[in-house]
Amino acid sequence: MTYEAKTEATKSEATRTEAAPESAEAARHARFGQLPERIRPEDMVAAQPASVPDPAKDSYNEDEWTVRYCL
Repeated sequence: MTYEAKTEATKSEATRTEAAPESAEAARHARFGQLPERIRPEDMVAAQPASVPDPAKDSYNEDEWTVRYCL
């Protein structure tokens, strides 16, 4: 690439950036122009059980051993 081609490319980039600030500013304002909606702390917490309840946990019968071993 020759020096003249480089300067022409630099001039065309400068022309693009002169016209671009309005569109860039509009795009930036559309994206960042307002704050995001607030999220309540209650909505940030998801409650779920630590483990699946065991159905056999509460099925212990304290008299079962007498039935099995004493009779």
